[in-house]
Amino acid sequence: MRTHYCGQLNSSQIGQEVELYGWCHRRRDHGGVIFIDLRDREGLAQIVYDPDLPEVFASAEQVRNEFVLRIKGLVRARPEGTVNPDLASGEIEILGRELEILNRAETPPFQLDEHEKVSEEVRLRYRYIDLRRPEMQARIKLRAAIVRALRHYLDGHGFLDIETPMLTKATPEGARDYLVPSRTHPGHFFALPQSPQLFKQLLMMAGMDRYYQVVRCFRDEDLRADRQPEFTQLDIEVSFMEEQSFMELMEGMIRDVVQEVHGIALPNPFPRMSYQEAMQRFGSDRPDLRCPLELIDIGDLMATVEFKVFSGPAKDPKGRVAALRLPGGGNLSRKEIDDYTKFVGIYGAKGLAYIKVNELAKGKEGLQSPILKFLPDETVATIMARTKAQDGDLVFFGADRSGIVNEALGALRVKLGQDRGLLASGWHPLWVVDFPMFEHDEQSDRWYALHHPFTAPKSEHIDLLEQAPHACSSRAYDMVLNGTEIGGGSIRIHQMELQQRVFHLLGIDEEQQQEKFGFLLNALRYGAPPHGGMAFGLDRLVMLLVGAESIRDVMAFPKTQSAACPLTSAPSAVSAEQLRELSIRLRSSLDKE
Repeated sequence: MRTHYCGQLNSSQIGQEVELYGWCHRRRDHGGVIFIDLRDREGLAQIVYDPDLPEVFASAEQVRNEFVLRIKGLVRARPEGTVNPDLASGEIEILGRELEILNRAETPPFQLDEHEKVSEEVRLRYRYIDLRRPEMQARIKLRAAIVRALRHYLDGHGFLDIETPMLTKATPEGARDYLVPSRTHPGHFFALPQSPQLFKQLLMMAGMDRYYQVVRCFRDEDLRADRQPEFTQLDIEVSFMEEQSFMELMEGMIRDVVQEVHGIALPNPFPRMSYQEAMQRFGSDRPDLRCPLELIDIGDLMATVEFKVFSGPAKDPKGRVAALRLPGGGNLSRKEIDDYTKFVGIYGAKGLAYIKVNELAKGKEGLQSPILKFLPDETVATIMARTKAQDGDLVFFGADRSGIVNEALGALRVKLGQDRGLLASGWHPLWVVDFPMFEHDEQSDRWYALHHPFTAPKSEHIDLLEQAPHACSSRAYDMVLNGTEIGGGSIRIHQMELQQRVFHLLGIDEEQQQEKFGFLLNALRYGAPPHGGMAFGLDRLVMLLVGAESIRDVMAFPKTQSAACPLTSAPSAVSAEQLRELSIRLRSSLDKE
């Protein structure tokens, strides 16, 4: 049986006989001596076979990459000059005495050290091979360590790990549900949970007091690098705790995890910023504090200019005109500026105005821009002063609806920080608080909950619910790390009457309330405690902590961006018999037309 993992061997085992199991990472024949690099989940070990044992040597000659092997041998120090400092086992090698080929392997579709030469779809189709890569194994191990640290913290603070149902009722959460047909209730469907939100609130009403769960969630939505149709979140709920104390508890948990994983002490406490300030300064409710660039309002300076591109949004209560100064940006080429203009177009911006600051002391003469002719000298001078522009800088401008300006300049700010090497090193956490309770959709002329309809309003804003919903703030809070929202939560509504008022404001009438949320409203009648909680995107958190570019790189078996699994060819068609059992008939393409 195995005595050690390959990566656990070092000079302390010299002279010991060991038995190892793993895959042949590489085989090298050096003129009568065969070297096999054996690989397991902990790393590599070098095995040496010489002709002194003819049968064993003959077996070693048959070995090829990815053969599964059992070896037994004697640990010895590597000869002088052959130590490999990049390996944990680099000071030793094993003189092979036994070798058993447990299974042979065909030539794999790609070599582990050449994975970058193949498409992601190929790597996902052969994910079991892709996961053999040391980098992927390290990521999956780190993910397990992070989950273990999170559980340890919560267990130590009196939380109970409680499972909630996977088959539940469809509820509006802002994305499409995955529906599961019921065979025993023909024509009816379960839904896979987008989150355990209502069940964890019910657990608080059941007196469980402190709950957590590492839970699988499902959302049928368009995908991107940090989204998957099925994902994992750390779900948490507490009773009888105000947001201040709860936020301190949660940031303590994240501090512990980062300390354990990276040995880095995060700030205590985390800085806090209002939603309004985050949008004003950074154009985002998840600002990356590593980037020093900030948006600067200049709407008051543009309201009276004749240039309607600026004056229109400046006069519009829902518009915004903002500037973004890039220190040293005057050396950007026209092509680079054009590329940034295309970039902001992704976010709905119609263009990207700019001023190059060549020599500030010369006034307009020292500036370069197509828009200068439209702006009065005094306005330009005030803009330069407000943005604190200096010689060699470049100032970008955004003018449009506030949402478009915020998204476009907010994204440009981060991209410039990355492209120009302006991002500070390290980890920069942040709490964003004081979110608006609602957002208004002009197309449907309806109010929507910015977080979800179970979030409580600030007590001093309850009277604003019907009269001025736009001015109503919620008791919500998001945790942001290096520009990524890793968790969000709120204090919940625990009074039935208030919950019904919020439902009414959102256009959910009493009949719909009973149909969709009747079980929650009934539960609120029977002594619901004040409670609140939070959900952390575990995949996103791991992605950040391991330095991966996508959550697919920290999940064992992710889906593609089209929500498909190349490994199992899912989703797939099912038989007519299965459909009949479920009382389902598929419409033909002719029916659809």
